[in-house]
Amino acid sequence: MSDTRIPLAAVIGHPVAHSKSPNVHGYWLRKYGLKGHYIPMDIAPEKLADLLPRLADLGFVGANVTIPHKEKVMEIADLITDRATLIGAANTLIFRKDGRIHADNTDGYGFIENIRQTIPDWAPKTGPAVVLGAGGAARAVLASLLDVGVPQILLTNRTRIRAEKLREDFGNRVQVVEWVQAGNVLEDADLVVNTTSLGMTGKPEMRVPLDGLKPGAVVNDLVYAPLRTRLLATAEERGCRVVDGLGMLLHQAVPGFERWFGKRPVVDENVRAAVLR
Repeated sequence: MSDTRIPLAAVIGHPVAHSKSPNVHGYWLRKYGLKGHYIPMDIAPEKLADLLPRLADLGFVGANVTIPHKEKVMEIADLITDRATLIGAANTLIFRKDGRIHADNTDGYGFIENIRQTIPDWAPKTGPAVVLGAGGAARAVLASLLDVGVPQILLTNRTRIRAEKLREDFGNRVQVVEWVQAGNVLEDADLVVNTTSLGMTGKPEMRVPLDGLKPGAVVNDLVYAPLRTRLLATAEERGCRVVDGLGMLLHQAVPGFERWFGKRPVVDENVRAAVLR
């Protein structure tokens, strides 16, 4: 690819119109005065394997990947990072100059950086974490929590078999708790993370009893619509330190933007405002 071409990047999904990623990357491109464009690209699952390898020829330097393609792109990519392999999904693609597609997963990175930016003195090794949910986001959260040294993770999911599968994949620092018992283990937790869609606009509310939350615990809801979920509002009332889900979306975008456009962007209040517009 000639260096005279303006770099293009996209978010690939089906559907994709709801994605906030164009707001994030568009804001950074304008802020730093960089040449480049970032667009939403709706690709049907049956066309992904055919279209993805062609994007580099059209001037694309990379892409973010969202539902339902995060697992499928792993089969198409030529190079896959260790963390993407561990999580079993990719959310960031780099189209290399040699024609190969490089797949990475920055969700876990974004999750950890969001907590660290919001709660600078967070100490992951002090005590156990409770993780609600066992989907794709939970895999990224588990991988990153284990990586930073959380001693024990109490994992609970409405369908127990999915949680058991994650315990098999991630090892004996992960312990499965029955969903009906979730409220009872909160009092042990220094960190509580909701990776489910419960509490999201248009979804059922989180029914887990929250009276066990201990003051000072960090509570992170990956849901960011609404920004202040019932879980976070209740946690704050109980003296917990709360982290909303928007920061994870912003921080997971940083490594891709840097690779594609050559500038490491800063996550601040201005980019948050740009996304929430």
